[in-house]
Amino acid sequence: MPEVFRGSYFERKPEVNVERKNELEPKLNDLKEQLNESSVSALFVYPIKSCAGSSLQTAEIVQTGIKHDRELMLVSVNGRFISQRDRGCEKLGLVKPEFLSDDLVQVDAPNMPKLHILVAKKSEEGEVIKASVHNSTGIKTIDQGEDARKWFSEYLGREARLVAMANDYTRQVSQRWAPRKSDQVGFADGYNFLLISQESLDDLNKRLPKQLPVSRFRPNIVLSGIKTPYEEDQMKTIKIGNVTFDVVKPCIRCVITTIDQEKGIRGLKEPLATLAKYRMTKLKTGDKGGIL
Repeated sequence: MPEVFRGSYFERKPEVNVERKNELEPKLNDLKEQLNESSVSALFVYPIKSCAGSSLQTAEIVQTGIKHDRELMLVSVNGRFISQRDRGCEKLGLVKPEFLSDDLVQVDAPNMPKLHILVAKKSEEGEVIKASVHNSTGIKTIDQGEDARKWFSEYLGREARLVAMANDYTRQVSQRWAPRKSDQVGFADGYNFLLISQESLDDLNKRLPKQLPVSRFRPNIVLSGIKTPYEEDQMKTIKIGNVTFDVVKPCIRCVITTIDQEKGIRGLKEPLATLAKYRMTKLKTGDKGGIL
């Protein structure tokens, strides 16, 4: 997560400076030198939670993360978020949203007409819906109207409403991990950014019967040139351009990693089955832990 970088930008460039969580062993200093030679090889933004992402050359950073990332979300009739985790909703990965301007989003999907939405964030602009994302409940959101409801409900074959976070509501990042009380997030599961290294993916692919693309992990930032797989586990802070990020916790991988993002089809077990053989964890803060 950044400190306060509203309006700051960073781009794919060969300048990533890293502070590690432990500098006691000499070999770790060698790894730090490797990390400082790494670069950002890919950037992604996901305008609607659990829908397709878009590749970026340059990212603008706002208080909740990359601008427009998880700015919109689908919810059920009871306000619970809808995602590819839900049976029958795997094809959300084929929905391609794009912000044409700061408040106009275009949505495209196979065999559906294009949908254009003027994003509403004020209470007087739409129905207020109290939504939930995992353990975050009572999130004040604004319904994006009947056209969006009909479009997504038809596409998914179930009732679904598209919502945006109300502009007078702030969703605080879990204080179990956040460095500051002021840290906030949009509709992401819990945190502003998701980071992965290409070397980690390459190592995993060597163990899998069939190689998988990075889209299975839905990252915002992909680093390359680290040389040592899973070295992101040991990062404390990284600086990309003029933006400093706190690396606060590992990501527990979920069933979305088993879904083909190009076809919208759920697989049987990979990559979770392979990751479970060597990437199981039990976090020290009382979390259940899981597969990293």
